[in-house]
Formats: sequence, C-alpha cells, structure tokens
Amino acid sequence: MILGNLRSFDRSEGLVRQAVGETPKLPRFGALDLGTNNCRLLIAEPEGEGFRVVDSFSRIVRLGEGFAVNRQLTRRAARRTIAALNVCARKLHDRGVGEARCVATEVCRRARNGDAFVDRVRKATGLRLEIISPEEEASLTFAGCGDLLEAREGYALVFDIGGGSTEVIWVRTEASGVTRIEGSVSLPIGVVTLAEESGDMHVTSEAYSDMVRKVSALLSDFETTHGITRHIAKGDVQMLGTSGTTTTLAGVALDLRRYDRARVDGSYLDRAQFDGLIARLLATTLEERVANPCIGKGRADLVIQGCAILEAIWCAWPLPRLRVADRGIREGILKNLIRAAGNAKPLP
Repeated sequence: MILGNLRSFDRSEGLVRQAVGETPKLPRFGALDLGTNNCRLLIAEPEGEGFRVVDSFSRIVRLGEGFAVNRQLTRRAARRTIAALNVCARKLHDRGVGEARCVATEVCRRARNGDAFVDRVRKATGLRLEIISPEEEASLTFAGCGDLLEAREGYALVFDIGGGSTEVIWVRTEASGVTRIEGSVSLPIGVVTLAEESGDMHVTSEAYSDMVRKVSALLSDFETTHGITRHIAKGDVQMLGTSGTTTTLAGVALDLRRYDRARVDGSYLDRAQFDGLIARLLATTLEERVANPCIGKGRADLVIQGCAILEAIWCAWPLPRLRVADRGIREGILKNLIRAAGNAKPLP
C-alpha cells in the first residue's frame, strides 16, 4: 500500500495519522474531498489564526459517471478515481502529514456499492474515506467559505453546486462576525446528474429552461420553511456561492487568460453579468467552451448545467449579486483539524 508505513489509522473518524516522510517544522494537516466529479486535496500548516497551504491536488475523476443508469459506481470510474487517490496518498506521505481527514460525498452516499468502493480504496491506497452526511457536508462547506461573508446583522444564502448534489445553506449573521446555520438542504441534483440525464453535449435554450424549472421545483420547500424572499425584500440578505460553476463563471467574467484563484476568490458576480454569460455560453459549441482557459476540457460539458442550477437559485431568491468563493469543504476540514489539535483559536 502507498501508505503502508503509516503507524496508525483512526477508523471511526476517517483520519490518517503519523505519516513517516518529510519532517516539517510545524505540524501538517491534510484534507481530502472526493465528490461526484472531483478529487481534491489540501495540505497545510497552521499560520496565525488560519493556515498556509503547503501542497494541493485537484483532478476531475467523474466518479459519478454512469451512476444514473443503475445507481452504482462503475469499474472504469472507480479505477480512475483510485489512481487519483494514490497520488493524494503519496503526497500525504511525502509531505509528512501528521493528521488528515478524507471525506466522500453524494455519489458515495447514494451508490449501492459505495461502502464496497470505500473498502477498495483502503486496500489500494491506505486512505480511509469517510462518507459524510448531507448535514455535515453543509457544515464543512460553510466552515470553509463563511469567512467571505460581510459582518453585518442579517442573513446569508450560501450554496455549493456539486457534481451529484447541490447544498443550500441559510445562515444568520451578526455585526460581530458571529454566524449560525439556521437550516440547510441537499438537493439530489448536480452538474453531472443533469448532464447524464440530458445525454446531449449541445444544450438548447429549451433544454436549458427545462433544467432550470426542474431545479426550481426542488427549492420551493426550503423557501416555505425559511421565508427567504421576505428577508430579501428587507435588504438584509447576502449571497455566497462556492462551486466549480461559480468560480468558472467568475473567471470568464473577468476575462482571465488563465484561471487565477487570487483574483476569483472573493470576487463578485452580479445578475446582469450572469445573464450575459448565459447567453454567450448557450451560443457556443463544446469545442469553443473547451478553448476557454477558465472552462477547459474538464468543465466544458458541465458548465451550462451548473448555470441552470445557479439560475434556479437566483430566480428563487433574486439578489443583485453573489460573492464567489474558491474554498469549501477542504478548508473547513483543515480549520476543524487545526483547531482540535490546539493550533488555532476557537471560533467565536
């Protein structure tokens, strides 16, 4: 096994402990997020009240490819994903990571062979994946990106458009910077889900509208429960989006020659900009989207589906702009690990 020389594993929490490899001056922590579409890893050291990234890894693995057919992970998708996880395991070892948490989300939750896949990953890589609940996914997402919310009295609508699900989080904010999750919902639909259901690389305006309506129907109960539009009318709601969809759109809106996290993370996208981007993207071919440096081959066949989910959210809750976050579950995991180890101040 790649991590065969790790001294111990914590089965109950999905933690990998005490790696033998590089000897860092500060303790190092790792966070791995395996979703329906992507495999992402961050390795970091505590720094001040936060952390400094030492290494990272991101690969589009399409673990959910073919899932819609029989509700199982396919062998080809599993092989592709395990190859990426082996890279992550080597990085955790080589960087001398002392503690890491590795989580899997929607497609592993729903797949009939999800537990069998987790066991296969452990045997092949030494990594112990933990399949987390939708509630914990929402909590980790918000822990990772909530710093971008303005500190003011009111509420915030936070969302994460994933490959197999979309998390929507309703948050109470205070001028002191204290925040509290009032409620969350995990919609069983994401960019891969929509793409596989349509089965067509070219999305017509009619097909796009159908996707928007489908997602909109799933949002109505959350609105009924929390009365979000009532708070929007009072002007006390802000919106924050963390996902490949929002960061991709921000990069395109900024007309970047190559994706630049420093410019995208924390930027704003307003509704008028979004409407213009939708019109442009619907008029492009797959090849033209591939050629865009902020979209590329990995997202060219999914970006319009992500836009449909975002438009449904924006139609349900008509806020003038959203703030874009290139941070989420991994950052949330790291904050929790560092805080639990006593290397950071507790949250207020």
